[in-house]
Amino acid sequence: MIGIVVKTDPTVSRKADELEKWLSGRGVEIVRKESQPPQLDRPSGKVERAPADLFCILVLGGDGTFLSAVRWIGDQPIPILGVKFGEVGFLAEITEDRLFSVAAAILQGTFTTQPRMRLLVRVIRRNKERAVETVLNDVVINKGALARLAHIETYINDRYLTTYRADGLILATPTGSTAYSLAAGGPVIHPAVPAMVMTPICPFTLTNRPLIIPDAATVTIKQEKRSSDIMLTFDGQQGLAIDDRDTIAVCKSPHPIYMISEPNQPYYDVLKAKLRWSGGRT
Repeated sequence: MIGIVVKTDPTVSRKADELEKWLSGRGVEIVRKESQPPQLDRPSGKVERAPADLFCILVLGGDGTFLSAVRWIGDQPIPILGVKFGEVGFLAEITEDRLFSVAAAILQGTFTTQPRMRLLVRVIRRNKERAVETVLNDVVINKGALARLAHIETYINDRYLTTYRADGLILATPTGSTAYSLAAGGPVIHPAVPAMVMTPICPFTLTNRPLIIPDAATVTIKQEKRSSDIMLTFDGQQGLAIDDRDTIAVCKSPHPIYMISEPNQPYYDVLKAKLRWSGGRT
């Protein structure tokens, strides 16, 4: 049984119909799921999970669709493949013109997977967990459009680091280093590097720079008193309003995501193409 997660788009839906018919003709049972839009104004809650017996999941759409599919997988070790439609995305492994040739290889079992680190995020208020989420890209603390600078007390392994005065703070995995963190001035981290990156968003103090820390670290975040209009977002898919009563604890998740990869597609070639770097060969 194979899962298909589909972006809500007529072109993508037609291709998904074609893929579903193609797979069914080969005796493959299909579980199809339409990608859900982000729910950034709703509290974190119970999430529907993919059937545990899925052989793999094919994602037709962009990075947002891929992240919603990862959320659907949860902690299950189900391999996943992103198929890009339209604009360049970092999480899609192949383009739509190669969909059926790669799908045929997957049915034959001739594919490899690469584990990608995820983060486990716990939101605690008065010794009770308000939310527990696992993210592939990042967890972000953001102030509202009209709010003053956020004052974000940050601890690493229970030792005080600093209080960021900024529009927000991003904690990203190596996979997520090419997403919001990169746009905020953070570094690109190879997916095999055992690390996470903390990137302040528009910090008031210019010496507050992005910081790369080991993936064995636990980051604890608190808001200063009287903080208001602060939102915590998980992979840009789910949002939770927080205040000074909340403590956010972030560490490496014991459950990575397994991304189906092509053996002859080096990461650096993908990086150069997707960031549109120029330059000749030596």
